Amino acid sequence: MKTVLPIIASVLLYSTSCFSQDLPSIQTDRPDQTECPFITPTGYLQFENGFSFEKNNSKSTVMAVPSILTKFGINDHFELRLITEFSIEDNDSNKISGINPVLIGFKTRLLEEKGIIPTTSFIGHLGLPNLASPELKATYYNPEFRFTMQHTLSQKQTLSYNLGAEWDGFTPEPTFIYTLTTGYSFTEKIGGYIEFFGFIPQKGKPDHRFDGGLTYLFNPNHQLDVSAGFGLSKISPEYYVALGYSFRFKI
Repeated sequence: MKTVLPIIASVLLYSTSCFSQDLPSIQTDRPDQTECPFITPTGYLQFENGFSFEKNNSKSTVMAVPSILTKFGINDHFELRLITEFSIEDNDSNKISGINPVLIGFKTRLLEEKGIIPTTSFIGHLGLPNLASPELKATYYNPEFRFTMQHTLSQKQTLSYNLGAEWDGFTPEPTFIYTLTTGYSFTEKIGGYIEFFGFIPQKGKPDHRFDGGLTYLFNPNHQLDVSAGFGLSKISPEYYVALGYSFRFKI
């Protein structure tokens, strides 16, 4: 342990010293459900890792251990994205674990903030049905997309929202997505948010939820987050809790 701690401290110090002062601190799509409109800096590889526990009811729980969003900045307007997730679903006596269908995609910046026009980007993913554990393979390719927007309210506060749709890979009907969140910077290192979000299927009842969380910025390249939320609709999960760690480096 006496050897490990100095090594960790040296890595964090090195990543900070090598960080260009022209770049902003790490911008992540977690822990809230609202994806941010900002692009990963050119040449940087970014990993957003999350562990979550969701209780649907007394007989059903879902864990992600972990969920990983990998990003790579191509240029100022475009990033590549890869989402992998290992999940454990426990439904009464039936337990399924494995890798969910892998999603590949991109984010592209569309508009810069100007007056009432928000910073705006478009995110698109495509789920690969056979690139998954046998028990979790989907029937069809499942696309998902969303427009992500953000307004600057003050030096410390932002207002962000997403609109989009996704397909589950088993039925042809889409589920529409909305999110609305406000983020606040308490200090240079500590931030927080509260958020409403939901899923509105073409067929079936809507699922509305509320959550909130905190982030801690170790240095411009490393961030820790914690979040929790609960359902607002009868069909919503009872609650969830999550912990995440994100970092980036130039390659």
